[in-house]
Amino acid sequence: MTSGIAEVIERDENFASEIACICGKFMRNDWGDTCASDKRLNNQALENGDRIVALYNTSKGRVFIITEIDREITTILFGHEY
Repeated sequence: MTSGIAEVIERDENFASEIACICGKFMRNDWGDTCASDKRLNNQALENGDRIVALYNTSKGRVFIITEIDREITTILFGHEY
C-alpha cells in the first residue's frame, strides 16, 4: 500500500476495516465499483495474466487495488495517487 493509505489506516479504525473488507473482495474477484467493461477485462486477466485494476469507493474516497502483470506486486492506493 502507498504511504497515503497507510497513514489514514493508522489514524482511522473504520477506514482500516474498509481496506480489510475491500482486500477480501479483491481476493474473491469482486472488482467493487469498477465499470462493467473493466470488470470483464479483470476476469479475462485472471486467465491471460494481464494487469488487474479494481476500484472501490470508501469513506475516504476512491481506492484502487492494482496487481501487476507478473503478479508479484499488488498496490492499494487512493485515486489521487494513481
